[in-house]
Amino acid sequence: MDIRLYMAQRLSAIIMIPLVFGHLGVMIYAIQGGLSASEIMSRTQGSVFWFMFYGLFVIAVSVHGAIGLRTIMSEFLRLNDLALDAIMWGFGLVSMFMGARAVSAVTWL
Repeated sequence: MDIRLYMAQRLSAIIMIPLVFGHLGVMIYAIQGGLSASEIMSRTQGSVFWFMFYGLFVIAVSVHGAIGLRTIMSEFLRLNDLALDAIMWGFGLVSMFMGARAVSAVTWL
């Protein structure tokens, strides 16, 4: 199981690299362009591209963060594997749900 978690975290990191740079580029463009929140929202509403871009970002971050939290908690709290897995899944699912709501609000509502 540990090798699968290790590989999943590394794969999620590889996926996040271009997404982080893309997100930073968009933020810099928006700030330098002086775009307001309503202008940004008007550009993202109904966009399948932004939905997929940030949806993939949310999934990668949720997986990466949940596995990282599991590793940190195993080192500091010495919990058994069942408790660590429950915390990891709970954190990952909550993160994914909250991120999906944010992506939905920015791209579809």
